[in-house]
Amino acid sequence: MSLVNVSDVPASLFLLGVVFILLIFGLLSLGILRMFEKRFRVGWYSFAGAVFSSVAFGLILNQWYL
Repeated sequence: MSLVNVSDVPASLFLLGVVFILLIFGLLSLGILRMFEKRFRVGWYSFAGAVFSSVAFGLILNQWYL
């Protein structure tokens, strides 16, 4: 294995990735937690928010960085 040079990654792309990863996985974990608490409607809303955030992340990456 060799070292990977990450100095070519712009800071804005890194921050965008960090924010969206925290948002998506936070909503997914919140949805799972709400399902275990038998609050199914709130759980499904959290899952829908995670899907919406994933789509938004993909669109932003497609528009700005690819």
